[in-house]
Amino acid sequence: MISVSEARERARTRYERSYAAWAVAAATGAEGAVVLDIPLHPPVERVALADPGAAAEWVATWRHAGVAEVVWEERRWASLGTQQVPVRLTVTDAAELAAFAGRQAHWRAASSRIGGLVAQWRGRTTDGGEALARALRTSAGTLAALAEADMGRLREVLHWLVDHPSSGAYIRQLPVRGVDTKWTQRHRGLVTGLHRAITGLPDLGLASPPELVRVRFLDVGLGPGGLSDVSAPVDELARLTVSPQAVLVVENLETVVALPALPGVVVVHGSGHAVDRLARIGWVTKSRLLYWGDLDSHGFAILDRFRSHCPQVKSVLMDRPTLESHRDLWVPEPKPTRASLSRLTQEESATYALLRQEGDVRLEQERLDLDASVDALRAALSETEA
Repeated sequence: MISVSEARERARTRYERSYAAWAVAAATGAEGAVVLDIPLHPPVERVALADPGAAAEWVATWRHAGVAEVVWEERRWASLGTQQVPVRLTVTDAAELAAFAGRQAHWRAASSRIGGLVAQWRGRTTDGGEALARALRTSAGTLAALAEADMGRLREVLHWLVDHPSSGAYIRQLPVRGVDTKWTQRHRGLVTGLHRAITGLPDLGLASPPELVRVRFLDVGLGPGGLSDVSAPVDELARLTVSPQAVLVVENLETVVALPALPGVVVVHGSGHAVDRLARIGWVTKSRLLYWGDLDSHGFAILDRFRSHCPQVKSVLMDRPTLESHRDLWVPEPKPTRASLSRLTQEESATYALLRQEGDVRLEQERLDLDASVDALRAALSETEA
C-alpha cells in the first residue's frame, strides 16, 4: 500500500524535476499534460482481514489527503462486504501537484514570475521567444528564490538594458534604485542570461572598469618618474617607454611585493590566468621573460597559456628538484586540472605529471624561502642574459 506521505514524496521529486518546464510551457501557451500517475496498491481482502484497523486507517488517510484526483473503486469482499478503496492517484494540473507536494508557494512564485517575464519580453525577441524559454527554464529556481524587492530590481534592470543596448555606462550608473556592486555580483549571471535571450546580444553594453596590472620596477632607474610600484591599466602600461633587461612574471601578489631590488628587472603580477592581458604590453612580450608560478597543476596551465602569447618565456622554481626538496610544505590541490599542456618543456611536463602521481599535491610559491628563491632567480636571470 502506498501511503499519502510516500505519494507526496514522489510528487515532490516530480515537481522539482519538472516545474521549470511546466511554468514556461504554461506561460508560452505550450502547456502539455502534467502527469503524476501513482498506483496505490490497495489491500486485497486477505490483507484487510489480517489487520482491518490498518486497512481502514489507510483508506481514511487517502479520503482526507486533500487532493481531488484520487480514483476510487468498489471492492466486493465476502467477509467485509462492499468497500470503496483508493486505487490510483492521477494529478494533471501543475498547481494541484505543487499543493499536494507542499510546494504551493514556490509554484506561485515561479509560475507568476516566469509568466510575467514572458508576457513582457516575448514579443521583443528575434526568435519567437525560444531562447527566452530556454533561459527561463535554466533560471527558474533562481527566479523563484528572489526576494520580491530583487525581482522588481531585475525587471527594471532588464528594461533599462534592453532600451539602452550600447550605453557604455558602468553598472553602478544604472538608474535603478538599489542596484549596486554587490547586487550586480550576486545577480549578474541571471541578468546576462535573460538579456542575451531577449536581445540576442553577447553582452550588456556596459563599460567595464579598466584592467589594472601591478608592476614593480626592481631597478628603480627603470620606473617612470622615479616610481617603483605601479598599478595601471594595460593600455597605459603598454605606452611606457621602458627597456628592462628581463621581465619576471610572478603569479601571486605577495611574492611580487616581497622581492628585493634586482638590476635591470621589472616584476609583473601575472594574476593567475589573467596572464593573457600581458600580451598587450609590447615591452613585456619583447623582453627576456621568466615565469614563476605555484608548483601545482594550475601553475603549469598558466605557464602553458602564457607561452601561447610569449613562446620565449622560461619557468623558474617550477622544477622537480624544487618540488621534491620541499615535500614537508606540500598541501593537497583542491581542484587540479587534467588538461593536456602541449607547450611545456620535457622537464616541466615530467614535473606536472609528478604532481598527480604524488596525489595531486601543490607547493605554493610563498612557502619557499625568499632568500633562496632570490638566489635562484638571479641564477636564472644570468642564464637568460647569457
